[in-house]
Amino acid sequence: MNTKLIARFGLLIAVALVLGYFERFIPIASGLPGVKLGLANTVLLYALYLMNVKNAFGLMLIKVLMSGLLFAGVNGMLYSFAGGLLSLSMMVLIKRLENVGIVGVSVIGAAFHNVGQLMVASMVVQTKGVIFYMPILLVSAIITGTLTGIISKYVFKGLSAASLHPSRLNSNEIGVTNEYLKKHSTKYL
Repeated sequence: MNTKLIARFGLLIAVALVLGYFERFIPIASGLPGVKLGLANTVLLYALYLMNVKNAFGLMLIKVLMSGLLFAGVNGMLYSFAGGLLSLSMMVLIKRLENVGIVGVSVIGAAFHNVGQLMVASMVVQTKGVIFYMPILLVSAIITGTLTGIISKYVFKGLSAASLHPSRLNSNEIGVTNEYLKKHSTKYL
């Protein structure tokens, strides 16, 4: 791993942590545990689309660990890891489909993040009754996943037009492939 890639990782982790912390203060649905915007997912979408799967999983793991240590504790880490692992795995799979754009990938990620967390919750509280909470979480996942996907779409559009334009990119230095950007640079518009 070279210096620029390490710096990029550090920046992305910092952005994910700040976004994750910031969204704790945004009252989306008070009284409904587990419902939040998922702004840090924009960083994972960035890594998934503009870097590679290995980097995306690495970012998710580091974000879960650091966020757990700083804000959520061990229980929060457990829920976040289960949600993040299932979410990112499903995003990797759904991203391969030709007709699914970044908003669709984001919605799938949000939905499966909730599924992963409910699976852990059902094991922790030793009851399957938490599954009845699934419809509420899935509706919120569609809304928040769409919002996060749209935000990511416009962020990618801005990055593509600015510093990440394929003609100005040295992919060996930052872990983004020129071929991928050339092929997909208009996909986000």
